[in-house]
Amino acid sequence: MKERTMIFKLGELFCGPGGIAVGATNARIEDDAYGIVHQWANDYDANTCATYRKNICPSAPGTVYHEDVRKFDMSKLAPIDALAFGFPCNDYSVVGEQKGMDGVYGPLYSYGVKALKKFKPMWFLAENVGGLKNANDGKAFTKILAELRSAGYRITPHLYKFEEYGVPQARHRIIIVGIRNDLQVEFRVPSTAPYKAIDNSCRTAIESPAIPKDATNNELTKQSAIVVERLKYIKPGENAFTANLPKELQLNVKGAKISQIYKRLDPNKPAYTVTGSGGGGTHIYHWAEPRALTNRERARLQTFPDSFEFVGSKESVRKQIGMAVPCKGAQIIFEAILKTFAGIEYDSIEPNIYE
Repeated sequence: MKERTMIFKLGELFCGPGGIAVGATNARIEDDAYGIVHQWANDYDANTCATYRKNICPSAPGTVYHEDVRKFDMSKLAPIDALAFGFPCNDYSVVGEQKGMDGVYGPLYSYGVKALKKFKPMWFLAENVGGLKNANDGKAFTKILAELRSAGYRITPHLYKFEEYGVPQARHRIIIVGIRNDLQVEFRVPSTAPYKAIDNSCRTAIESPAIPKDATNNELTKQSAIVVERLKYIKPGENAFTANLPKELQLNVKGAKISQIYKRLDPNKPAYTVTGSGGGGTHIYHWAEPRALTNRERARLQTFPDSFEFVGSKESVRKQIGMAVPCKGAQIIFEAILKTFAGIEYDSIEPNIYE
């Protein structure tokens, strides 16, 4: 027999600025009888923690711990019913050096496993980049899944393509949902079908409605004269290597040519992946104006509400936005978890990751 009311207390490791938290706390079903509330969070970056406190738990700032997880004393934390951890992806990203388990960040997932064993939450959500599956010839992913299972959970890994869920950005992330073994519920991956009719073009995301004039984090990035001139020759959807640039504006790049360099958005399609980088032409560039997007425009592509205020320098904010999980994408997954526990049927699809 299912519970008639269930509000899950959520703990977060590697919480980032709050993309997962916004999605979690906005997830509600059954006239709010099922929901998720913040309990505590941890991150190693001071500005990120300040952003989280300001927007997620302004009345309980002490529940956000700015500490290195490797030295973090979890015994001081309150009990939780659910855990989320978007463990750092630097060593698994296809853009980086792909050190996998051999990198500085690769082994940090183990602190999520440690929290699962300590708190035994009813369920968890873990997030990482798609490159995780192939790190260390696939051995890293297999090891992570095995340890999550050994902590006592039935797991459902899936590569979510967030643009297929109405998010105005092509962002592909592995999300692992785990349900504790003693609970008689089965999570299923939510279907993309309900979102096919959504206009998730980046133009609509950025312009409809217009960003308020008093919106925070909306200052323009100054472009050099040569960048402005280069962008004049780059059409929507093109980058510095596919555009017909005069010789004096071409980039002298040997070897791999990253497609996002000075790439303009195609206004009629979802944006390409928002990242935390910005130098060397890696800003996201407007389709019509010769400039990079503002941080507020980037936040809209990540589906943060305009009322969400990021703390820190412009560069720090850019990194925070780039590391976040799209709020609306996270909300869809959390609502599927809530429906799972409420015993509510929902359209689902088969997981696309098989071991």
